[in-house]
Amino acid sequence: MSKSLVYEKSLAYAVRIVNLYKYLCEQKRETVMSKQLLRSGTSIGANIHESNYAQSRNDFISKLQIALKECYETEYWLELLFETNCMNEENYKALQNDCGAIRRMLISSLKTIKSK
Repeated sequence: MSKSLVYEKSLAYAVRIVNLYKYLCEQKRETVMSKQLLRSGTSIGANIHESNYAQSRNDFISKLQIALKECYETEYWLELLFETNCMNEENYKALQNDCGAIRRMLISSLKTIKSK
C-alpha cells in the first residue's frame, strides 16, 4: 500500500523534530520545552498513520483531528523556543512553514471527508 503525501510529509517532519530535540538537549541544555515539542511534533504523523487503521469513518476523522491539534501545539512550542532564543530564525521559519503545510493538508482532508 502506498503512503499518502500528508503521511510522508509528517514522517519527514518528525525526523526533523527528533533531530532538533537532540540538538536542543545536547547543545542548548533545554529539555522541558523541547520534550513537549518532541511529543507533539512526532504525534502528528503517528495519528495520521493510525488513521489508516481506523475502525470507522468517525474514528478516521477523530485521528486526523488529533493530528491537526498536534500541529497547532507544535507551532506553539516552536514559537516559544524561538522567542526564548533556543533556536535560530532560519530553522524556526522552516519548521513553522512545514508544519503549516501539513496543517493545511489535514484541514483539506478533513473538509473532504466530512463533506461526503
